[in-house]
Amino acid sequence: MQKTLKRYFPIFVLPTLIAFSFAFIIPFVMGVYLSFCKFKTITNAQFVGLENYIKIFADKDFVNAFGFTLKFSVVSIITINVFAFILALALTRKIKGTNLFRTVFFMPNLIGGIILGYIWQQMINAVLLKYETTLVANPTYGFWGLIILMNWQMIGYMMIIYVAGLQNVPTDLIEAAEIDGATSLQTLFKVKIPMVMPSITICLFLTVSNSFKLFDQNLALTAGAPSKKTAMLALDIYNTFYGRSGFEGVGQAKAVLFFIVVAVIALGQLVLTRRKEVEQ
Repeated sequence: MQKTLKRYFPIFVLPTLIAFSFAFIIPFVMGVYLSFCKFKTITNAQFVGLENYIKIFADKDFVNAFGFTLKFSVVSIITINVFAFILALALTRKIKGTNLFRTVFFMPNLIGGIILGYIWQQMINAVLLKYETTLVANPTYGFWGLIILMNWQMIGYMMIIYVAGLQNVPTDLIEAAEIDGATSLQTLFKVKIPMVMPSITICLFLTVSNSFKLFDQNLALTAGAPSKKTAMLALDIYNTFYGRSGFEGVGQAKAVLFFIVVAVIALGQLVLTRRKEVEQ
């Protein structure tokens, strides 16, 4: 059976490999090349070397977007994972209605980003209008509006992953810790958290990647206002590529640099957290 599978393996893989090449590999390679070109369409691309990349760091909007994205990502990653883990702990204590609560908390993740952005824009503005201001009047309001939106959407999803991890913690370890006189906090930090490190690795990876790549919600909630001070990297790349004539190459260079930054951070996080995983 194994010999037969190995013999026909290339035949089964070929359609997927072709589709992956056309959908990802070829566009990615072309995108990297176009980041070194000045162009309006891919048929009239003119190689300009590092000119596009030099323009990136002279662009104040990009520098601001990078700083805003980094600050947003740090706060959202911490808050999402902390609240999701607390909810997971609460919903693994055999209280009544846990399945209903898990479903309710997970549901916001099923709503599209654009819709979420407009819903929260209306709700937050309804509160702020009582104080004669709006969401886009101050970048601080926009920042915390995005934090609230991201938490509301992602906490339920991360909670489900943490619940699965907590339910797989061997009960004999917890019982042994209790017999040895460990307190609830000691059991949490010395037994449960080390045993759910695989879940923490997954949740951190998902929150890191989703926080840095946020676009739909940013566009719908603030669209970068006021004065592009709440524009994140993905929105800044979009505005550069489609909103500034002759800057298509710069926009593509920003996209390549954005990919490298997110990939390095996400892979670095995976390496660091996997080192702390405990074999069960």
